[in-house]
Amino acid sequence: MKFKAVSVIGLGYIGLPTAAVFASRKIQVIGVDVSPSAVETINRGGVHIVEPDLDMLVHAAVTEGYLRAVTTPEPADAFLIAVPTPFKDGHQPDLSYIEAASRSIAPVLKKGDLVILESTSPVGATESMAAWLAQERPDLSFPQQVGEDSDIRIAHCPERVLPGHVLRELVQNDRVIGGMTGKCAERAVQLYKAFVEGDCITTDVRTAELCKLTENSFRDVNIAFANELSVICDTLGVDVWELIRLANRHPRVDILQPGPGVGGHCIAVDPWFIVSQAPQEARLIRTAREVNDSKPQWVCNKVDQLVEDVVLASGKSRRELKIACFGLAFKANIDDLRESPALAITLDIARRYPAQVVAVEPHIQEPPQSLQDAGVELVDFSIAATADVLVFLVDHRIFNEESLLLQGRQRLLDTRGSMAVASR
Repeated sequence: MKFKAVSVIGLGYIGLPTAAVFASRKIQVIGVDVSPSAVETINRGGVHIVEPDLDMLVHAAVTEGYLRAVTTPEPADAFLIAVPTPFKDGHQPDLSYIEAASRSIAPVLKKGDLVILESTSPVGATESMAAWLAQERPDLSFPQQVGEDSDIRIAHCPERVLPGHVLRELVQNDRVIGGMTGKCAERAVQLYKAFVEGDCITTDVRTAELCKLTENSFRDVNIAFANELSVICDTLGVDVWELIRLANRHPRVDILQPGPGVGGHCIAVDPWFIVSQAPQEARLIRTAREVNDSKPQWVCNKVDQLVEDVVLASGKSRRELKIACFGLAFKANIDDLRESPALAITLDIARRYPAQVVAVEPHIQEPPQSLQDAGVELVDFSIAATADVLVFLVDHRIFNEESLLLQGRQRLLDTRGSMAVASR
């Protein structure tokens, strides 16, 4: 049975590209979001997030009549839930967005519908979603009640895309699909094969949930090694970038590049889901998170040291100095500030040096409210380059295209090792 209409709940960095790709395959897509402004923007054929080529794809889908956005769910044949899964105090998973989305679609469910949780989730979240749906719709049967013969099919299929390459990776990457039953998984594969060119590998829901968490925890552990190595090198007076370049010439060594920390909606969050459910066993995963979470504080302390150097070298007072932070996004060449260590570092520096900090972020139009409240102004690269202390936090491509000539009084902290610098 073909899918005539697909509903995507949550039109953010994953939901909107997914909706647009389905629509590009001539499938009717109903996007649902709680933000009236996002819904209005999409229905005009525009986008409220930055992702290469997404604006053209959405505009075409809306113009051709295959995509429309609403604030209240409507009937469809398949429902994909792609809402945030942050954590609460103590790094405990917050499933309130998933619960709200589940209960919102329950009234429009009908026999034969498919519901897929795409949100990255702790193990058991999909089963919780199924339970919430069953509470709202006792007239329908669900997999946890009757197994293979359920009225509603339930599955989990986590996204695994890279910001800046989402549209390509949605199509080309393999998908891990966990069904609450075999028939649930088969139905979900039928849906994703509308656009996925990679393999669709089926498993059970709990394995699918843990698979995504494992992928991001693996990356977090390896980043933590690089970040810890950079701190060790600073203590020992060794150039970490040269060290890694040499070490990586070993045929079985592939050390990642260190940075100011780890951000984004996945790597900075997902490992804590594992830790929260297996706190005694997840010792390495917890330590990696703590190493990466501590790196922004280390960066801020290094800035303090550079400020002291400038004071000694120039004779200026601390209050006269200007500090420029380059990059606010959580990674290069995107506008996403979620869990961004660069943003957190800029805020911390601004608190330490009130009215002395400017920022450069070419991918956003205005600073977030938190920076405005801290008195941080967005400026051009050329203006920021005249500051006394320059702190490079994100290796945006546009930064690497700029030439930087340091004066004798200036100090530079390049947390990404990417800037070509000349001195005089």
